[in-house]
Amino acid sequence: MGRLIEGDDGLPAEEVGSWAKEKHDYLCRYIDISRATRAKYVGDRKGGATFIDLFCGPGRCQVRETGEWVDGGVVAAWKKSWEGGSPFTQIYIADLDLKRRQAAAERLRQLNAPVIEIEGAAAQAVKEVVTRVNPYGLNFAFLDPFDLANLSFDIIVALASLKRIDMLIHVSQMDLQRNAVSYAIANESAFDSFAPGWRDKVARGQSQQALRQQVIQYWRGKVADLGVWPSTEMMLLKGGKNQPLYWLLLAAKHELAHKFWATASNVEGQGKFDF
Repeated sequence: MGRLIEGDDGLPAEEVGSWAKEKHDYLCRYIDISRATRAKYVGDRKGGATFIDLFCGPGRCQVRETGEWVDGGVVAAWKKSWEGGSPFTQIYIADLDLKRRQAAAERLRQLNAPVIEIEGAAAQAVKEVVTRVNPYGLNFAFLDPFDLANLSFDIIVALASLKRIDMLIHVSQMDLQRNAVSYAIANESAFDSFAPGWRDKVARGQSQQALRQQVIQYWRGKVADLGVWPSTEMMLLKGGKNQPLYWLLLAAKHELAHKFWATASNVEGQGKFDF
């Protein structure tokens, strides 16, 4: 999580690395590619098209390396959906940091976005979101937590209960790379939130690389068991020193969503996690 600074519009903003801009570019590419499908749910007496961001941040960022001002994920997503002619009919945002969430909400309101703020941490906020959305609508969730601990599996379970749901998920490769061993030997760790039940399925007395790989594959299997299949196509985003930071992958119930992501990520044939 980057530090808060004053934005170029006077509202709180966040300082980020250059990779954040790349991440939001992939998000917007997916939203643009899927616009025709989303349009089918927009209009009178239709289910609606909902965007869900449970880690919304302030909605405006400054790139640390260049000083460039860019939109945060939820603001960029709204703009892209509007430009494509099939805007989201509801945008649910949450963030444990009240200041960040309120800043994002204000920026969205200034853009006439149909934003709804939900209080609390992501794992609690998602429970309210799933009770509010139209059961016949099309739903898209952008899960962009800072680390594995905040990507509680309960969030994915709740979202998977929706009839139509696509999730673009940020999985922290850096957190896994740095902390897998300490997580594995602790009595309670981020792994227990991220991948409940892993202790019964993953051997801890193995190489670090094998440990990391097994945890991720176990998590992918649990996601798939919910009926939201995790894509083999994913993006590994790297930092300025070429260090791996995180993966972006799609989990969705419909095959068409995976085709959209394969195009948006442009990594067809690269379906392996890099450990």
